Amino acid sequence: MSEKEIPYKIYLEESEMPKQWYNVRADMKNKPAPLLNPATLKPMTAEELGHVFCDELVQQELDDTDPYIDIPQEILDFYRMYRPSPLTRAYCLEKKLQTPAKIYYKFEGNNTSGSHKLNSAIAQAYYAKKQGLKGVTTETGAGQWGTALSMACSYFDLDCKVYMVKVSYEQKPFRREVMRTYGASVTPSPSNQTNIGRKILEEFPGTTGSLGCAISEAVEVATSTEGYRYVLGSVLNQVLLHQSVIGLETKIALDKYGIKPDIIIGCAGGGSNLGGLISPFMGEKLRGEADYHFIAVEPASCPSLTRGKFVYDFCDTGKVCPLSKMYTLGSGFIPSANHAGGLRYHGMNNVLSQLYHDGLMEARAVEQTEVFKAAEQFARVEGILPAPESSHAIKVAIDEALKCKETGEEKTIVFGLTGTGYFDMVAYEKFHDGLMTDYIPTDDDLKAGLAGIPKFPGNEID
Repeated sequence: MSEKEIPYKIYLEESEMPKQWYNVRADMKNKPAPLLNPATLKPMTAEELGHVFCDELVQQELDDTDPYIDIPQEILDFYRMYRPSPLTRAYCLEKKLQTPAKIYYKFEGNNTSGSHKLNSAIAQAYYAKKQGLKGVTTETGAGQWGTALSMACSYFDLDCKVYMVKVSYEQKPFRREVMRTYGASVTPSPSNQTNIGRKILEEFPGTTGSLGCAISEAVEVATSTEGYRYVLGSVLNQVLLHQSVIGLETKIALDKYGIKPDIIIGCAGGGSNLGGLISPFMGEKLRGEADYHFIAVEPASCPSLTRGKFVYDFCDTGKVCPLSKMYTLGSGFIPSANHAGGLRYHGMNNVLSQLYHDGLMEARAVEQTEVFKAAEQFARVEGILPAPESSHAIKVAIDEALKCKETGEEKTIVFGLTGTGYFDMVAYEKFHDGLMTDYIPTDDDLKAGLAGIPKFPGNEID
């Protein structure tokens, strides 16, 4: 098929939307290690997880065998408000870079939450409502997840309590107000409202917080309040499952035009967007049907894949969550106050960690000034102001396209543009004013976090 026939935006009809989520664990020969109860070091049971999470979400979390799970009609109805999302051919960027590479991006910012997070938020709110709960608690970094969950909760008339990483709470007051508009209560974390928050503030006075801190607070409130459960915007396998709609739609759109990507790139914090984008393609790779080069891009200031250890660790700073076997910097690692709040997490989803450990994908860490240069370059030619998180993927997509310029290869590159950066203007301002700095933790900085990894037989750090 000639290049001219590929439109700038590939849109799907509503009828072409996926009706099922895809569970990549079903095709993994090496399954992710089970979550462990930190008290007994035995695999978490559905009953134990049910104290924290909604019952049906627990079943999804533990399901390593079913490749496809039906999307309930109520969720499909909500999806139609903003899905399918477009797959865009970055013709303008290609021309600017003078590259023979063909660049595509899946844009998930066409909803009020501004990102892909709504795909899982509506699913988790639906299951909470179905269970008859009064409300849910959560954490948010940059604020997209909190915004998405507040939208989903207002749709199902559920109470929503959000603990927002303090640095983002202060940098992004407008994101906070969007959440409040949708009826959520928003608390900067760490806070004085919880036992764990008070303990963290005592140990780290003046801390700007982290996702690990905020998770601990949200879990404490959920488990001590009748009729509430905790929901999470990334890291968990249930979230990767819901986000698989991104990759499924991407694949349907590419298949329409007979396009096969060579490189698929996603930013990586806890793993929701990356996992969602690559899942169906990774499934093909695992089944031996096709091969792709996957690249996970993380901030150099919080390099869990590139410099972390593959061991069991707590998912949160307060050490109240289960232990997950993942690439981690240690649950006590609090990253510098960089401008990609959604990527400020000490660990990585255990499915993605296992895939990376098995050599099925690459990881790169990039510095934030380079990320913002790429963001600005992209905004100027493609007309979308990208979120700092998404811009990590843009940076590496540009790098790969420039490599093709040198070699003359016509590779096809696909990356996830997870959301918009309209509430990130403090960060853009610092970049434009030359006040943005790059912080890369030293080995000694990392040692402090890694020292807190739980020690038990079989969990030694190499």
